[in-house]
Amino acid sequence: MKKLLSSVALAGTVLLSTHAFAADLVVGVSWSNFQEERWKTDEAAIVKALDAAGADYISADAQSSPSKQLSDIESLISRGANALIVLAQDSSSIGAAITQAVNEGIPIVGYDRLIENPNAYYITFDNKKVGQLQAEAVFAKQPKGNYVFIKGAPTDPNADILHQGQLEVLQAAIDSGDIKVVGEAYTESWQPAIAQRNMEQFLTAADNKVDAVVASNDGTAGGAIAALAAQGMQGIPVSGQDGDHAALNRVALGTQTVSVWKDARLLGQRAAEIAVELAKGTKLGDVKGTQDWKSPNGTIMKSYFLDPVAITQDKLDLVIDAGWVSKDVVCKGVTDTKVAACN
Repeated sequence: MKKLLSSVALAGTVLLSTHAFAADLVVGVSWSNFQEERWKTDEAAIVKALDAAGADYISADAQSSPSKQLSDIESLISRGANALIVLAQDSSSIGAAITQAVNEGIPIVGYDRLIENPNAYYITFDNKKVGQLQAEAVFAKQPKGNYVFIKGAPTDPNADILHQGQLEVLQAAIDSGDIKVVGEAYTESWQPAIAQRNMEQFLTAADNKVDAVVASNDGTAGGAIAALAAQGMQGIPVSGQDGDHAALNRVALGTQTVSVWKDARLLGQRAAEIAVELAKGTKLGDVKGTQDWKSPNGTIMKSYFLDPVAITQDKLDLVIDAGWVSKDVVCKGVTDTKVAACN
């Protein structure tokens, strides 16, 4: 990390923040964990963008612990971060550290997960749209029958935003009786093993009479699919998101219906650029592309949203052509000649 320099007002009476006037910029990133495949992709994009801006990168991995993330953020501040990008494990638990950063003039970028503080910037993909795309793909395959919802972490506001989008597509069919919800549960820490356990319990309770699964990300989809496979039920519609390589292979194999792709390279790049802008003194609302967004709890957030893309079997060429994943990875084990991307 480059040495940070403090500045003093010319009059000598006011000590100016080192965070606002550092000779070299340092951006600290607090990761909730590196369990999900995609975070490594996000990190690489952030580092590349910071390098291009001449800023240094420091980071910490909370290992899915809210208490560790609280101390991680405090540590990043003490290490001289001029701006912080935070992938929150539990946004409410880290409130004190966020307040500390704001009070010290250190901009906060809530990364992909909402930090409900109007003084924090929020960048993510349109998560309600993600939920809509998930539900649309599953509904197109299975417009009637018994549905299971495998939701995200109860501590992650995105879990409810995703589910809201899913219900905007499916609620009419639920109300009419065409769809019966036979299982619905949050997934602690988005853990695939917990998703698998919940799915196993739903299958047992429904005597395996499950026709579709709306899973909120690729990790939870993988857990649900493992439970289905154990009962010889692989192939029923299952949703996911993130464009994980394993999930895209499942889409090609036909065991997962859709993975809503959020190009993490774009998200990481833009988050880094915004963090640098804010560290240099740009106001939240002056960042290009910013919009006012009302959170589910009514907080008005300065936000930046990117567009997600639904990747189904007939759209696999999009992620391959974009260099997101190789054809060999997507098409591993695929024998169905109808999968165009694998021909």
